Amino acid sequence: MPGLLRGIARTAVVAGTAAGVGGRVRHRQDRKWARQDAQAAGPEPEYEEQVPEQPSVPPAPDRLQQLKELGELKAQGVLTEDEFAAEKAKILAG
Repeated sequence: MPGLLRGIARTAVVAGTAAGVGGRVRHRQDRKWARQDAQAAGPEPEYEEQVPEQPSVPPAPDRLQQLKELGELKAQGVLTEDEFAAEKAKILAG
């Protein structure tokens, strides 16, 4: 009986080793064939997403910049205190 068990164990080891080696060889071959297919196909065409044109809207000015410009106009005497306060409230609310 010990000879039979030793034979079964040896067969199992050989079969396991063969399966492992065969899997690695298959994996390497698959990668090699994939590279060859990719080279034969040439470079992939680049996909450009078609975005519908939107009417250009000027970017909203920065609030801080608007407030600075408003302060300059007040300092120059172009705006009164009431006009300055009203415009400042609009900018801060917007």
